Amino acid sequence: MVDTETRLVLNDYLLSLKMANKAPATINKYRLILEMFFRDMSTPLEALPMDEVFDWLEAYGQTKKEKTRALVLTTLSRFFAFCQAEDYIDRPLVKTRWRPTIPDSLPKYLDDAEVTRMKMSAETYSLRDRAIITFLLSSGCRRTEASMLNTADVSFSNRSAVVTGKGRKLREIHFSEECRLLLEAYLRTRSSPSDAAPMFLNRFGERLKPIGIYKVVRKLRKETGLPSDIGPHHLRHTFATQMLARGADLSFIGDEMGHTDLNTTRIYARIPTEDMKAAYQKIME
Repeated sequence: MVDTETRLVLNDYLLSLKMANKAPATINKYRLILEMFFRDMSTPLEALPMDEVFDWLEAYGQTKKEKTRALVLTTLSRFFAFCQAEDYIDRPLVKTRWRPTIPDSLPKYLDDAEVTRMKMSAETYSLRDRAIITFLLSSGCRRTEASMLNTADVSFSNRSAVVTGKGRKLREIHFSEECRLLLEAYLRTRSSPSDAAPMFLNRFGERLKPIGIYKVVRKLRKETGLPSDIGPHHLRHTFATQMLARGADLSFIGDEMGHTDLNTTRIYARIPTEDMKAAYQKIME
């Protein structure tokens, strides 16, 4: 159980994250990690020694992957930095060199054949679900962004929409003609939606939550026979690799995806897509 004094500091930190416009999912993730850590601590925060933090991280990391260990270490490091800045503690409790080495990995995406199979499997789905799949594939949006989309945010004539991304930042995205037709057909099945109405509704007529979008993709993934770890974010990766393979500029792709750092987008340039392989073969012939 987290003691009362530490709980007050935790709440202060979480409030600072909210004031900094951190995504609710990010704040909740930090909260769960910090609560897990302090439930295992018997020493009060103000007297907590670095050795005790290190020992806990060592024990916790025994059965965890490098990315999970890195996330927990980052969470603790940022929290303790906040505590030191606010005079809750008087010394650092985490060292940078503790960070595990994370193996370099490339984003997983669907190739053209898998996208075709997915769309063919979706033909028996409702207009809403087909619109969701096509919207994710052709816009590169996150599922939370699709969930928060309202009808007023969409310009069908321009095939564009304004979405709310991480940190509540607004950006303009674009979608395909196929997606436009499906979205318009879906809206025609609804009774005169207002401008403030959510674009995607659940069966109760309420906004479809991100978990609902995940379930749509998961169901289609199973029926298509795709790998079990494929989810909405892989459709986002697919959008990026398809755009790059068709000659789109990295900065344009980054803008569409809402990347604040172009280095995040550059990782897609390292993926050898089928189009890139074909271009290489043509050059080498």
